[in-house]
Amino acid sequence: MSAAGFLLAALPAASVLLLTVAMRPRRTDTVAPLRLAVVRAALLTGAYAVLVVELLGALHALTRPAFVAAWLLFLLAAGTAAVLRQRQAAAQPQVAAPRSVPVGAAMTAGTGPATAAPVTDDIAPVQPDRVRANPLARAADAWRTAGRGERLLAGTIGGLVLVELLVALLAEPNNFDSQTYHLPKVEHWVAQGDLDFWPTAIHRQVTIPPGAEYLLLHLRLLTGGDALHNLVQWAAGIICLLAVARITAQLGGSRRAQLITAFVLASTPMVVLQATSTQTDLVCAAWVACAATLVLDGLRRRTGLGTLLGLGAATGLTAVTKTSGLIAVGPLLVLWGLAQLRLAVSARAEAGGARPVGPMARTVGGSVLILLVAATVVGPFMARVTAEFGHPLGPPRLRESIPMERHDPQSILVNALRIGHTAFDTPLAPLRRAGAEAIISGAQAIGVDPQDREITFGREIFPEPAWYPDEDRVAFPIAGALALIGAVVALTRPRRIDPGLAGPLRAYAVVVLVAVLLHTSMIKWQPWGNRLILYALVLAIPFAGLWLDAFFRRHATGGRGRRSVATMTAIAVLATSALAGVLSLSYGFPRRLVGDGSVFTTSDWDTRFLRRPQWTDEFRWAATAVRDSGAQRIGLVQQNDNWEYPWWLLLRHTDGRSPDLVALQSVLPERPPADPTSVDAIVCTGSQPACAKLVPAGWRLEFRGYVGYALPPGR
Repeated sequence: MSAAGFLLAALPAASVLLLTVAMRPRRTDTVAPLRLAVVRAALLTGAYAVLVVELLGALHALTRPAFVAAWLLFLLAAGTAAVLRQRQAAAQPQVAAPRSVPVGAAMTAGTGPATAAPVTDDIAPVQPDRVRANPLARAADAWRTAGRGERLLAGTIGGLVLVELLVALLAEPNNFDSQTYHLPKVEHWVAQGDLDFWPTAIHRQVTIPPGAEYLLLHLRLLTGGDALHNLVQWAAGIICLLAVARITAQLGGSRRAQLITAFVLASTPMVVLQATSTQTDLVCAAWVACAATLVLDGLRRRTGLGTLLGLGAATGLTAVTKTSGLIAVGPLLVLWGLAQLRLAVSARAEAGGARPVGPMARTVGGSVLILLVAATVVGPFMARVTAEFGHPLGPPRLRESIPMERHDPQSILVNALRIGHTAFDTPLAPLRRAGAEAIISGAQAIGVDPQDREITFGREIFPEPAWYPDEDRVAFPIAGALALIGAVVALTRPRRIDPGLAGPLRAYAVVVLVAVLLHTSMIKWQPWGNRLILYALVLAIPFAGLWLDAFFRRHATGGRGRRSVATMTAIAVLATSALAGVLSLSYGFPRRLVGDGSVFTTSDWDTRFLRRPQWTDEFRWAATAVRDSGAQRIGLVQQNDNWEYPWWLLLRHTDGRSPDLVALQSVLPERPPADPTSVDAIVCTGSQPACAKLVPAGWRLEFRGYVGYALPPGR
């Protein structure tokens, strides 16, 4: 990547930093205000990035100059807002700031949501920022007052994040799905200059929501390549860590509880591996977590316009990234709506029984605004899908392959048990076999085929080992178990965690439980299903920190024996979690620090093919032959799960222009494929017979393993 590309790629990062300054909350009782500012900045930047793609795509202007201009404009606006915010803070009179109160501190289980009058974000008393310490000073003070255990937790989190950044920068994108459809769709947009659908044999290139790929498109046009593509998921991982730590604080968690929460999530193998990938699950989880922390703010006070816009942006970004994330966002918004209605009723009681027409109407209006903002973000894509396939969720092939097709209680139970078995898988093979056999026997006993295609994706067979640190499959038994125990405690005995926050704890636990139940009743089991439920794990992780902190706190006040038990438990649990994270980062697949395939010892091109190293020379061989022939217009022959992205790299023009690649097959009824006689050469992957059927008579067809090419006479 050139120096110019690096500087241009810094524009989005600089904008987020300036927006973080500009969007600091004015209320001094805000929980974790800096983290909230980061969440707000991320949501605004994400929504802006999506809308820029949609607008410039509609104008057929997906070009580097247009994107540079868009980011310079955004940077200017963010800088102006930051300056105005600083001036506003400096102009405020100095007033002593009240002590920060966690979400729901005035709430009790079984009573109204607050004993004091509800207030609104936008009209709450404004306190000066000068009474708050500088963020760097506050961080230094926190480090100085932290115990050794807290410092170790924070240092481990920071170390994991920094090493992940190193891997993300050193490793070329090599995720399997990215080779098939995530990155090819980005290249199609660049080549076309717009977002129109194209003929393709890989329907996922046009039917799967493209939110994460929209973000990749910005980096692709700003830098001219994919060197920084892994940073999108890495940044999403940072947002997840900040959001779950804030959620823990909102639920009354101490600094130690927040650190434990972030530590458990940061060391979860799925998070470690996806943070250096071009997958999309961590991006989806980040938007869901942003929605969750904004919803929790709405449990204790009326929501202002800024938060409503943020909730709308989080909902829209989730929908345009991965619609399965809405399984969690939906219940979260229901919780928000109920809390706002209860605050309206409380306002009515304090007004002497007057009808709260205003507060009630405000809640309804806020809900409508959230949906309108979400529709603005995801609506253009859904409109294109509806126009193409007659349904907002795409063709029947997509709607029937992933969602459950049976919803009887027995089938849902079997599906949930299989998903749980895969999520909690361990290297202990006897335990895996025993659990799988029990599930299979139980399913047959209640009349359900455990391999039923209506509850099982494709031709996959349960069970499938998922303990190995692979970015698409790896289980999370430690984080999952800790979160599960914490959620059960929050549901059944929330006062053990925090007596003053029993209501919010139980309400949030119900939302997480509902999301998990909805997921298991709506999404078929599949071997890589662990990454699909990552958003639910992120939502549940705060319970791990809250429960562990409460456990340590209770036992630390007992006798020497109880303190020793607590200490040994803490060391065992957290050390095991840390070991899982370190091993995943060191030996995880397909990006690792040591061993075969290390990012330090493996060449750029070989890194791209770590999933299928035998294809490396085959792609190069075919691409060299096609380039040497002087072909300009090149036909593609491939199947639904074949790799297309290498062709975009190998056949790119020397001046950086995209190659002219056209599909000779199409699963889109309204998008006919190109005529094989209209191209100068053909490249094929997968099936040689399928390729041979499309090669014109008289052409020379060569095939080597997985890859082939065909040239007309004379070339």
